[in-house]
Amino acid sequence: MTSGHRAGDLTDGGRAGDPAGGSLAQGLLVVGDVVTDVVARHRTPLAPGTDTEAAIRTVPGGAGANVACWAACWGHRDVRFLGRVGADAAAWHEENLVRAAVRPHLVVDPDAPTGTVVSLVDAGSGTAERTFLTDSGASLRLTAADWTPSLLDGVGWLHLSGYLFFAESSRAAARAAIGAARARGVTVSVDPASAGFLARHGTDRFLAWCGGVDVLLPSRDEAELLTGLPRAADAARALSRRFPTVVVTSGREGAVAARDGEVRVRMPAERVDARDSTGAGDAFTGAFVASRLAGAKLCDAVAEGCGAGARAVSRVGARPAPTVSRDGGGQA
Repeated sequence: MTSGHRAGDLTDGGRAGDPAGGSLAQGLLVVGDVVTDVVARHRTPLAPGTDTEAAIRTVPGGAGANVACWAACWGHRDVRFLGRVGADAAAWHEENLVRAAVRPHLVVDPDAPTGTVVSLVDAGSGTAERTFLTDSGASLRLTAADWTPSLLDGVGWLHLSGYLFFAESSRAAARAAIGAARARGVTVSVDPASAGFLARHGTDRFLAWCGGVDVLLPSRDEAELLTGLPRAADAARALSRRFPTVVVTSGREGAVAARDGEVRVRMPAERVDARDSTGAGDAFTGAFVASRLAGAKLCDAVAEGCGAGARAVSRVGARPAPTVSRDGGGQA
């Protein structure tokens, strides 16, 4: 860790390459947010002004860090993560990433604390739907100065958390990373991250910021918001006229993938008992990217993503394996 500074779509069956190096590069670099998740599972409706019983755990999270951990869990052996944290939790987050077989490059912010997300999970519903209360903290204070092209050495795929685009400094870092990846022929993917943030900042602006991206991985709500179209398949078709590959996840309805204005894959979701839907999209993305880097065809990578999403919703927390929680307990 350091203080204040940094410590072309694949064809079916293809692998990522490093044209500059003249050899296949298989590393995955994820740039994005790492935060502390406070997960509160309540089985009864929230009672304003008084107590609502809940099971509460503090666990590591953040969309970008979650994707990295799921990619490593799915068997990818060279996963790296760049993100910004506060001094209050830097060592804890670094430890958890290392334990998940992710190589952390964490920037320690001298002024802001680590981002925190309170996730309210309705455990009494069949979908375990959640509501987020977000304090981005240091996570969106990543800057272009934290980026260096050498982070791409040996990397075949760059994935960016969409949250980076919603703050000026982290957006500059994201655009610098995209430019460096394009110069090396590294595949670039983005997940839009938040329908609420998209609506607030403007969909046209977000699409422009994502210029040069090879793979877009929105949720159904995000895809429909980006296109104004009411169905996931229609939204995927429209977006694939702008981005080479688009994969739209739809929770219990599975996922669709589109290219060149046509839906190429329709994949049903796996049926599981949902405990916590937090991180399901991150799990999908991590497994999808890991599978593509391993040479999987588009349809097979989408299937792997659905499998990871099902695994994610069947457990509490957004990461794929038990980690040490800050309150001394284990992740359920």
